[in-house]
Formats: sequence, C-alpha cells, structure tokens
Amino acid sequence: MAENPNIVFFFTDDQRFDTINALGSKDIITPNMDKLVRSGSAFLNAHIPSGTSVAVCMPSRAMLHSGRNLFSLENEGQCIPDTHTTLGEALKSAGYCTFGTGKWHNGAASYARSFTDGGSIFFGGMWDHWNVPVCDYDPTGRYNNYTRYIMNFYANNDPVYIHCDRYTMGRHSSEVISNTAIDFINSDKSNQPFFMYLSYLAPHDPRDMPQEFKDMYDPEKIDLPENFKERHPFDFGIGNIRDELLAPYPRTPEAIKKHIAEYYSMITHLDYEIGRVMDTLEKTGKLDNTIIILAGDNGLSVGQHGLMGKQNHYEHSIRVPLVFFGPGIPQNKKIDDFVYLLDIYPTLCELLGLEIPETVEGKSFLGSFYDKEEQTRETLYFAYTDLIRSVKNKRYKLIQYRSDVGKTQLFDLVNDPLEMINLYDDNEYHAVVSQLRAEIVRYRDELGELYHPMGMSYWDGREY
Repeated sequence: MAENPNIVFFFTDDQRFDTINALGSKDIITPNMDKLVRSGSAFLNAHIPSGTSVAVCMPSRAMLHSGRNLFSLENEGQCIPDTHTTLGEALKSAGYCTFGTGKWHNGAASYARSFTDGGSIFFGGMWDHWNVPVCDYDPTGRYNNYTRYIMNFYANNDPVYIHCDRYTMGRHSSEVISNTAIDFINSDKSNQPFFMYLSYLAPHDPRDMPQEFKDMYDPEKIDLPENFKERHPFDFGIGNIRDELLAPYPRTPEAIKKHIAEYYSMITHLDYEIGRVMDTLEKTGKLDNTIIILAGDNGLSVGQHGLMGKQNHYEHSIRVPLVFFGPGIPQNKKIDDFVYLLDIYPTLCELLGLEIPETVEGKSFLGSFYDKEEQTRETLYFAYTDLIRSVKNKRYKLIQYRSDVGKTQLFDLVNDPLEMINLYDDNEYHAVVSQLRAEIVRYRDELGELYHPMGMSYWDGREY
C-alpha cells in the first residue's frame, strides 16, 4: 500500500445489503458500485447492532464515528462527547486533512472536532431531497446559524427554526453532496493526504429523483419479495411509527412494487453521483492512491415481512453493504466475516499503521482481507430500543421481543435466508434456543445494558 493514502468514504442512508448488482441483485442498476465490488473486497455479513432510538441511523452513525458499542454511546447518539475520539480526530492527528459533506446526525460540536474542511453540511435526519438546508463550513466550529421556515403554510403560519446557512433549492441532495466533494478534489493542490466523508441522504425517503432514473424501473415489472406480507404476523409496537405509515395497511402488491421501484431508482441515481466523484479522482490522478469505502447506515424492509422501515431485526434491516477498494485491498474478493460498522474505525487505523484510540471498542477486521479463515466475531448481538433483543451465529438467529409482546422467533438462516419459517416452538431446536438465549444474556452483561435506560426497560421483569 502506498504511504499515506487518501480515504474517501461513501456513506448511504437506508441502503440495504442486497442492493448492488454485482453482489447478486440482478434487478438493480449500479455500475459504479459494481466496479468497487469487482476491483475491491466486499463484506457480505456487515451489520449494525440495530439502535436505541426509533431513528436507527442516529446511533448507527455515532457508532461508526466513535467506534463505540451501542450501549456505550452518550444517550442515543445525538452527540459524540469530547471524551470519545472520533474517526476524523484520529485521522487529523495523523496528518490528514479531513473533509465532511452531507448528513451529520450527531451534533455540530462533534462535526467541528472531526473535520478541518467541508461544505453542504446537513445537521439533521431527513429532508426534501430538492431543498436541503445546509451549512457552509464554519472554521470557528460554532455552526450557530438558523433560518425561519414554515413547514406547512397551507395549515398555519407557525415558523420553525432550521439549522442552516442556505437551502439547495432545485438540486437533488445526491448531486449537491457530490458537487461539493468534486470541488474539493479539483481544488486540492496540497501534498497532505485527505479523508473525505460523503454522507448522502439517499436512498432515504421521500424518494424522488431525476426523471431519467425513475424511468429506468417499471413498477409493474418489479418482482415482489418472496417474504412479502400484507401485515406483520403479530404486533410488536412499531405499527404506527412514521416509517411504517409510508404504505397503507394491508400492504398491497401494487403499493410495494411502486416503493421498490422508487427505492431502486434512488440507488441508481446515487450510484451515478458516486461515479462522478470516482471519475474526478481518476482525472486528477488521485484514484491510485485512494482507499474508497462504501457502506450504508442501516437496511430497510420495503414490504418484506409486512414492514416498511428498519425498526426490526430481520436481515433486510440489520445487514448493510460494505466494500473496500484501493491500494493494498484484495480485488474481487467476497468476505463472509461477521463485522459491525463500528469495526471500520479500528480497521482503518490498523490499515494505516495508526494507534487505535483507547475509547474505541470496535474490533479490527483487517486480517479477514487476507485470511478467509479469520473470524472477527463468532456471533452478533442486536438491540432495538426496549422492544427487541436478538443474537445470530452463522446458521441461526433468535429474535426475542419484549415480554409484553410475548413472541420469540428462531430462524435457520442457511435453509431459510428470508426468515419465513419460525422454528421456536419445534422441540428439535430446544438446545439451539437455550444456547442462543444464554448468548443474549452474556452480551447483555458484557455491554452493561442493565445500566442503560433502554436495557433496564427491556429486561424489567424478565427472568433468566
């Protein structure tokens, strides 16, 4: 690997693990992501630990940038405290120019600590893609500009205060973020290596994109997922959250096909914008000395299991894309290692020969690039607010809902990857259930979950 390579991190919003053509999704068009897969290393079992907030992306991003476990964040990740060294801070200390653009969901103070440059910064969770409120880079780090905005002027004249310097009216968020990154690449004349973090708002809803990309997908020709359901088999307390109200109950094939077509269209447009940045790296002669990372903050249901969002522990919601490309990275390699997004931070440090900060709790998976037998984690643990706790190994997953829901699921992920057959009540699997249940308790205690409000609420009254 070349000394002091640049790092470009493409981070997408709500992109599921199975939405890249080169990784087997033949219905989606992603030529630039395909190029990264074929010329780099793709992790087929990258996950998030779910989240302690309904806005799953907020703790997910806090874990990514701090390298901390879910129950070691401050609150639900609204901010990353000064005591937790961010990835940007670690790279700054190593001599990197750090540039951030796009969505930052973890507070202005932690953004200011992490980046020496940036632009088109969105401090929030979601917005209209054609009218995003963004902040320009503030060298003082204060980011204290707010504008008045009437959210629904048909209904009232009540203004809200939006954290921004300006609005990007008429330009799609994916284009705005890519343009900001391209301008930085073209203007960079220093010999200093850079870390460029591009955090897109796509393919998160509201899913609207330039018409040419929408025209690439005909909803009538979209196949329904095999695990499509009109409703989830039982109520576990998320039926009325915003994500689940994006499609009416009962779910219909027509509505879900339309949502899937729009989801794919957003990803294809996003792929195009990522390609523009990659082309600029190549034209400026920087690509050969740049490590590129592509990842998503969480998955999405879009009709599977009768759900729409990511507030669950099915594979479609906890597994995410993760691809590395660049000098020193094996080409066209598929890696089955169990990893979390929070493991990227220590992996990058080890790859670059940097000391891993003491506050980082993730595990480096660098060895799995070169040794297919390397296993970073034997099992993975997941926790969604105070509603669900789950654990999985290479074959089975146990999903355990809060005691008042009264439901538990066991899936054989090898023979039933779409999680359609619940084996929990089958006596043949009693030993498997006992083993996985004990693993849940081990994780609970190891992560200090009983000292966290969401943990205390979930485990209240549950006997083990």
